Amino acid sequence: MKRALLLSGSLGAGHEMHARACVASLAERGWATDTVDAMALLGQTGGSAGEAVFRAMLATPGLYDAFHFAALRPGSRLALLADAAARRQLVPRLRDYLDAHPADLAISVFATASSAVSVLADRYPAMSHVVLCSDVTPHRLWVQRNVDLYLVTSQAAVAAVHRYQPTARIQIIPQPVRPGFYDPPPQGKARADLGLPEGDHVALIMSGAWGLGPLAEAAAALADAGVQVLAVAGRNAKLESRLRAAAARRPRLHVFGYTEEIPALMSAADLVITSSGDTCAEARTVGRPMLLLDVVQGHGRDNLQHELEFGDADVVSPRSRDVVRSALAAMERPPPGARWTRSAADWEKAFSAALEAIGLGGP
Repeated sequence: MKRALLLSGSLGAGHEMHARACVASLAERGWATDTVDAMALLGQTGGSAGEAVFRAMLATPGLYDAFHFAALRPGSRLALLADAAARRQLVPRLRDYLDAHPADLAISVFATASSAVSVLADRYPAMSHVVLCSDVTPHRLWVQRNVDLYLVTSQAAVAAVHRYQPTARIQIIPQPVRPGFYDPPPQGKARADLGLPEGDHVALIMSGAWGLGPLAEAAAALADAGVQVLAVAGRNAKLESRLRAAAARRPRLHVFGYTEEIPALMSAADLVITSSGDTCAEARTVGRPMLLLDVVQGHGRDNLQHELEFGDADVVSPRSRDVVRSALAAMERPPPGARWTRSAADWEKAFSAALEAIGLGGP
């Protein structure tokens, strides 16, 4: 039995979702898989410190923009030093893991993991290494030596990888999404299951697992404007508490914490209000237009512009009055046409081609 190691990173849920999509596809092909969180391999101190730094940068206006565009994008000395510091903690623990659990394939869906696997490549010459990045412009730390294949989701990302490694082997794949988004319940059933009245506008508002931005204020304002609001707090307990306090006085505001029912919530909605990220591919797969909150700095700015180019999306500041005005206008427009990803077969075909490209196709 072939074995694969998926290396994720617990900064938000996007990396985890990519790993889960790969695990499901590999399992269908008879592979045994393990998923390891690179942040956890940094140790409790290192992982917690890394997340705290990242959260602090996102919370400070302009700080992560500066680090991303001035350090990560060009691969400055500061970025390379940060990568080396994380690698010093990660590589010994990853080496011990791979010594105990040999793998035929490592798939890095987190930049720090890509760096660590690259360093260890000579120790495991029989192990192939694939890097999967859904950002429209992968930054310097995603691109490492000893990578057999890069999986990206756009031609722009191909050019971004070639910026750092002109001879890199790259394949464009559909954006991976969880299986439930390919076959969501019909809108009528989804609304009936949620107890939503017929005829009302319904908006789903969420902003990743961290619940970035002033979602509680925007959700409350939308409910006050007559919209049935499905508000998802993700893993942000403080946001969930604020939403539930607002919902106590607003029957149109329906609050969820971290939930696996996003396909049904999207199906029930007329509009998905979210930040740039993997939720966008999910909304397009279900066939819902989007209103994008400009709240994610750095790579989020690039991804937002890319989503706008695709169409069926608008952008808005997170101020509640702006969200209400733009959301009401968006829900009066005709619904979008065909789904962005029509079936799981699109992803499976591309994933099979990737395995074939590195000699790991077939039984």
